[in-house]
Amino acid sequence: MSAHDPEPPESALPDLPDLPAPDADPLGRERAHLSSSRAALRAMREDVQSLDIRDVTANWVNAAVLEAQIEERIKALADLSHTPLFFGRLDYLHVVGADQAEGAEGERFYIGRRHVHDADGDPMVVDWRAPVSQPFYRASKKDPHDVGLRRRFGYTAGELTAYEDEHLSDPTEAATTSKLLQAEIERPRVGPMRDIVATIQPEQDEIVRSGLGGTVCVQGGPGTGKTAVGLHRVAYLLYAHRERLARTGTLVIGPNASFLHYIEQVLPALGELEVKQATVESLVTSAAVEVRGTDPAGTAVVKGDARMAEVLRRAIRSHVTLPTEPVVVVRGSRRWRVPAYELEELVRQLLERDMRYGAAHEALPQRIAHAVLVRMEEAGEAPDDRVQDAVARTPAVKAAVKAMWPPVDPAKLVLRLLSDAEFLAAHAEGLLTPEEQGAILWAKPARSVRAAKWSAADAVLIDEAADLVARTHSLGHVVLDEAQDLSPMQYRAVGRRCSTGSATVLGDLAQGTTPWATASWADALRHLGKSDAVVEELTAGFRVPREVIAYASRLLPLISPGLAEVESVRESPGSLSVRRVVDPLALGAAVVAACVESLTHEGSTGLIAADARIPLLAGLLDAAGLPYLSPGEETTAEARLTLVPASLAKGLEYDYVVLDEPAAVVSGEPDERTGLRRLYVALTRAVSGLSVLHATPLPPALRA
Repeated sequence: MSAHDPEPPESALPDLPDLPAPDADPLGRERAHLSSSRAALRAMREDVQSLDIRDVTANWVNAAVLEAQIEERIKALADLSHTPLFFGRLDYLHVVGADQAEGAEGERFYIGRRHVHDADGDPMVVDWRAPVSQPFYRASKKDPHDVGLRRRFGYTAGELTAYEDEHLSDPTEAATTSKLLQAEIERPRVGPMRDIVATIQPEQDEIVRSGLGGTVCVQGGPGTGKTAVGLHRVAYLLYAHRERLARTGTLVIGPNASFLHYIEQVLPALGELEVKQATVESLVTSAAVEVRGTDPAGTAVVKGDARMAEVLRRAIRSHVTLPTEPVVVVRGSRRWRVPAYELEELVRQLLERDMRYGAAHEALPQRIAHAVLVRMEEAGEAPDDRVQDAVARTPAVKAAVKAMWPPVDPAKLVLRLLSDAEFLAAHAEGLLTPEEQGAILWAKPARSVRAAKWSAADAVLIDEAADLVARTHSLGHVVLDEAQDLSPMQYRAVGRRCSTGSATVLGDLAQGTTPWATASWADALRHLGKSDAVVEELTAGFRVPREVIAYASRLLPLISPGLAEVESVRESPGSLSVRRVVDPLALGAAVVAACVESLTHEGSTGLIAADARIPLLAGLLDAAGLPYLSPGEETTAEARLTLVPASLAKGLEYDYVVLDEPAAVVSGEPDERTGLRRLYVALTRAVSGLSVLHATPLPPALRA
């Protein structure tokens, strides 16, 4: 690998205006191609902006839709000054396969975040998701994929400043680690999460390019890039299956709003603007059901148990009543009678079909009306579908349906279950113990749905009940991040959103910090309705320094026995500092001093502490005149320090982390295992350096 190898003959290059001689200024030639590519992208954007749709739209609705599509296209073609237009180059030895791309021998491709073509339609930059780009991530000295040269580019402040070559088909050149690749991985973290499109590793690329039809579960420890892999898989699927996903929709689900804000710029940077984001709580809440309450851990565990789905199903079905009286329909001078036994048979047929409650409620009047039409035909009449619809709307049929199969309001049903001990006991018999029933019953029943202080777990129960009444809309693809923290009922809620689609499930069992955190991916995928998902494990760490991840991994035998440790590819001597402050009253000042020290380095700093200690530390930072941000807020030149409650640290990353009082992080959780898992998360947020300060003794596993 070298940075100044002779260039290939000029005939192998794309047409570039006024380029110097091939060997005279290779970096200048690449800069010229970058300049030409940016000009071509501007031209593509201007072409879209100049479109006149006045003569091609039949009405205002079509015009509005087309205008919206054009606006989205204009946004997607924006040239982001801080984002390199291309980051790599591939020089093929032979003609590229017809199923990949057309071209002559020795054709060259510049690999970037989006496709750019010149005025003649010839590619100047190829989308990283295109098949022809795949060898940029997969090719190696052992398997060069017919690539003669792979070139990586280095940028400074948006300017192309360096390049690095690998002659993959040259047996005399030894395989080495790319310094530009390493520098890009270690580049300081400022602002929101950025894409990893320039640094995707072969094992990550296999997951990214897996097909739309199947669900993939990615188990990955801290720093393995699982979140980025999941987001890039969405971008790839939108590229490969755009028309289908445009119809069915895509969704990214994260643990909290701070996390979603942190990742929200990744897909737009790749030109994808249509992906929605949500938390599980926002998915299942509505204007009628506002989450205003919280549950004790034990209560939340029971409400989140999968057995609650059967309790709800029983409760809904309990509203069905078998008839004891006939239905008599009067039409003109004739009276048509459907006896009770025939009505009972209709009701039992619907129950046996196990239809959704609401669908059966809609079907029953039509079935009764059909029974009436049979009698009309036997009497010599010739009724049609309009007559059947009219019979189904008669007062007699409506009254009978209301008595046999009354409508059910999901929120009112859950309200009754949590308020009425007898109603709950009747439908939880054999499923929940008396103690479990007592745990979920409200001590003081709410007067109405709107007056109730619903918890997040209650909202999931209402969502389950709503799906039992009417089918939930299914999307084409759902990404579920930090999935290890969901309860079985939450998995069911997410699974309903992709029941006819696929999913990408991302998480780390060792970072499960809820009392109901899943014990295995097999259990989680079963509740999600995706038992046939492929489980992939990422164990190579690219973010957290080896010294830091090794220190945090001392907790693994306690929090997730048998889980493989992350093997970091980054050695960074001096990246870990553990210091005990003898005087507890001096700990706060020492923490502030550590933050000041971290801020002397380039990049971001996160001060992570137990939630209960956040107000104290905020006061100390204010007194010291140190500006700080809340989790998810973008860093600026004036504010590069973020004060992070430990409960919100998951999924975030900072160049330098100052961790305050680990024992307080552990004791702030309901049990020791959950507390140690929370500490494991906090210990693994650092990209360049971690400083641990404590006055209380560390957990035993960290004292060695």
